[in-house]
Amino acid sequence: MALDAVPGQWEFDATLWLHAGGSWVFVALPADVDDDVRALSGPRHGFGSVRVEVTCGASTWRTSVFPGPDGFDLPVKQAVRRAESLEIGEPSRFVLRLLGPGRTGTSGTHVTNR
Repeated sequence: MALDAVPGQWEFDATLWLHAGGSWVFVALPADVDDDVRALSGPRHGFGSVRVEVTCGASTWRTSVFPGPDGFDLPVKQAVRRAESLEIGEPSRFVLRLLGPGRTGTSGTHVTNR
């Protein structure tokens, strides 16, 4: 895990997991990233969520991370999993950027398909 030189941006590896009883797929933020997101995110949105922009491979999208029992979880939508050939149980590399007041992310794009 590496904290990038840009405040509010992190690059990390995480393993995809399937939410119990559903079709939602998530990755858990590493503990150090989770701590930083909690410290830097400011006021939270619905369900305690924090708005973020995420890049995995050639795909970039906007979503929220949601608090879970062990820290924030990042949903990884099916379109991204397909575009990047991601599999549940396999690690992948993510770049996460906080969005919010004064933070606009890198683009207004959603999933970038190859």
